[in-house]
Amino acid sequence: MTVARIWVLGDGQLGAMMRHAGLPLALDVRPVNIMEPTDEKLPLAVDDIITAEREQWPESKLSRQLSEHPNFINGPVFGQLADRFTQKSLLDELAVATAPWALVDERLTESSLHDRFGERVLLKRRSGGYDGRGQHWLKQTEITEIPADLRNEAIAEQAINFDEEVSLVGCRTADGQCHFYPLALNLHQDGILMASISPLARLDHLQQQAQAMLAKIMAALDYVGVMAMECFRVGDRLLVNELAPRVHNSGHWTQAGCHISQFELHLRALARLPVPMLKPALPIAMVNLIGVKRDDKWLSLPGAELYWYNKQVHPGRKVGHLNLDASDKLEIQAALTLLKRWMPTQYQAPLSWVADELK
Repeated sequence: MTVARIWVLGDGQLGAMMRHAGLPLALDVRPVNIMEPTDEKLPLAVDDIITAEREQWPESKLSRQLSEHPNFINGPVFGQLADRFTQKSLLDELAVATAPWALVDERLTESSLHDRFGERVLLKRRSGGYDGRGQHWLKQTEITEIPADLRNEAIAEQAINFDEEVSLVGCRTADGQCHFYPLALNLHQDGILMASISPLARLDHLQQQAQAMLAKIMAALDYVGVMAMECFRVGDRLLVNELAPRVHNSGHWTQAGCHISQFELHLRALARLPVPMLKPALPIAMVNLIGVKRDDKWLSLPGAELYWYNKQVHPGRKVGHLNLDASDKLEIQAALTLLKRWMPTQYQAPLSWVADELK
């Protein structure tokens, strides 16, 4: 059987990892750099498949050629979920729990927001914000105001006093079958994901709730492929924070922890290849490498797998990640102790968090 080429709108680390995941299955995965202006035209065939590694992209000849192809899977979904207004509206329409919110239009006042949502209200740009960017806090005690440039460009959310953050990565096939990985426990610092752990037995009782929520969302969108759902845990209740119609940072642990990674799972769904029951083999601690130079000492850690994105290192930029085998408690604690020695100050608290969760 000849499998069509799969083009990826974007050639960042997610596209690269999709290409790598396609090699064992002889899938011809081609990430495309859509950021540079060019007159190049891609040799797209009618039965080629198009996917994306990002929710938004700049307008260009290449991006138009890809996004207007009839086999751009989930094409309308990217714009719908990239806009927080339409994403939140979908969640309300489906009665999927999320933080109470409102559109920041011209009529909305600070006092009305505080009356409705309380002393602390988070403003989020409707699109473009990620890793903590594009956010502004309204705090009643500090008499903060709505910035003029956020009118009609942001939503307002009630501040949620959550217990912790979790995410679910799942997949829906073209015939409507859903497959899910175990929930991941996540730690963010300054709005950026620092570490994920999965699976964790103490999250098992939330698995069915999370799966029902994500399955409902994917079915409503007639979605095909991998989608990630980030949630706040408040007691035993989950509230959706954000949805990502693509492979996701908090699912990187699957590269070492399951026989089918999230990247291969996405490709199988797009190419209509069989998907068996997912069987995670190892508990994994995934540590994001953010704004740090590569250190080959990381490769000496037992059970460690390094994924280096070969990007220029800048503060706050994701340049790689480590997947650490957490099946041996003594071994993982020793590895984390070494990592704390080797890593800069901003990693001390996240690595201690991982160590505490795995004890």
